[in-house]
Amino acid sequence: MHPHPSRRSALKAGGALTAGTMLPALAAGAAAASPFDALTSGDGWRQVPRILARIRPPRFRRRYFLITDYGAVGDGVTKNTAAIRRAVEACHRSGGGHVVVPAGRFLTGAIHLLSNVDLHVSEGGIVAFSPDPADFLPAVLTRWEGTECYNYSPFIYAYGQQNVGVTGRGILDGQARLGPWESWYRTSGLQGPDQKLLRQMGTTGMPVKDRVFGADHYLRPKMVQFYRCRNVLVSDLTIVDPPMWTVHPVLSTNVTVRDITVESVLYNTDGCDPEASSYVHISSCRFNTNDDCVAVKSGRDEDGLRVGVPSENIVVQDCAFSGRWGGITVGSEMSGGVRNVFAERCRVNAPDFPGHYPVKYPLYVKASKKRGSYIDGVYVRRFTGRAVEREVAFVNMNYNNGEGGIRPVSVANIHLSEMQIDGARAVLNLVGLETDRLRGVHLSNCTFTGVRGPDSIAFTDDLTFHKVSVNGVEVS
Repeated sequence: MHPHPSRRSALKAGGALTAGTMLPALAAGAAAASPFDALTSGDGWRQVPRILARIRPPRFRRRYFLITDYGAVGDGVTKNTAAIRRAVEACHRSGGGHVVVPAGRFLTGAIHLLSNVDLHVSEGGIVAFSPDPADFLPAVLTRWEGTECYNYSPFIYAYGQQNVGVTGRGILDGQARLGPWESWYRTSGLQGPDQKLLRQMGTTGMPVKDRVFGADHYLRPKMVQFYRCRNVLVSDLTIVDPPMWTVHPVLSTNVTVRDITVESVLYNTDGCDPEASSYVHISSCRFNTNDDCVAVKSGRDEDGLRVGVPSENIVVQDCAFSGRWGGITVGSEMSGGVRNVFAERCRVNAPDFPGHYPVKYPLYVKASKKRGSYIDGVYVRRFTGRAVEREVAFVNMNYNNGEGGIRPVSVANIHLSEMQIDGARAVLNLVGLETDRLRGVHLSNCTFTGVRGPDSIAFTDDLTFHKVSVNGVEVS
């Protein structure tokens, strides 16, 4: 669920609602913004060259292990799980290289990568994943919506490995619509009780070894997951029809995701979800998703606090966003904390990449007192776009308010600059809390046209505008 508080509810909560064209209204008692803050709001961008200098894609030996040499058959019918496993193991034992998927359609169950191995899907090659859940057993250690457990293996999975990749001009086809995955999710369906049980396990601190799902349970697996890995590369692929989140680095560092296309149609199928990961570069990708395009996460509630690892130093550049919810999203699973997220030069609902759904929010930030923790430093600049379904930026510190929660939560330092967006319900929907106010939202050098209504601002301090135009009128 993605609750969206009405303007009326924002007023009842004690916030200030602007009238007419966007105005920099503040909640009662908010501190007046300093002009100096607006002029310096982009200073965080100075960190980006330093961050990118530390992100270096792994390099693989020029040794090639053709999966057909290990018994794989590309007829779309023969199951090749064992043949691909043999190729991966041989590549790893030899010191690394490329496990090559040639032209053809290769049906398989779970693929587990090992250090120094690149799974290279050649142009014309298709890795088609089995619709049978049994082909993704035994269960492996994973994180499911921010809580650690044992569950069905992600379709491509690596745990505790270094120098791993999935590359090539070919296709990863999750075939999720052929499997039971959607029926597990729809209207919470079979997944609902397991989802609730796992969250209870995380809340009560049940040992992770005892949180065993998989067989006879209904938590959908991720498509590609790197868990506690270092030096990761995902590049050039087209990834279609995932069962859940598509590319999911967890507790990993030095991650490069570049020039991939994601096409997802089932519910809750985000494009790329760096979770509790650091030094991540996502560039030149195209996300056509039935949920968020890029969603930065760091664990859920008590279990996320237990692990306590933030997502930080994440850079997103030159991507195209066509997703049902956010373009750049932070949260809602953010209990380990998030800092230093940068996104620039991305296109939203571009005419040449219209997607299944229009993006609701180019920037979507979700936090709550149930999650606790902090989000500090989200920088978005030079986005272009059109036909935004809702607000350009929705920052919601009361996400899923029915969950309750009493933990302190902090969201601060949100910067939007050099944005050019044509068509939106409003520019800003800012939902701070009376007890935990949203702090530091800065807009500079932005042009918004086709804005249909006023902003909604609740419990927000230090909201500044510098050279911001809305429907041809500069905001003072």
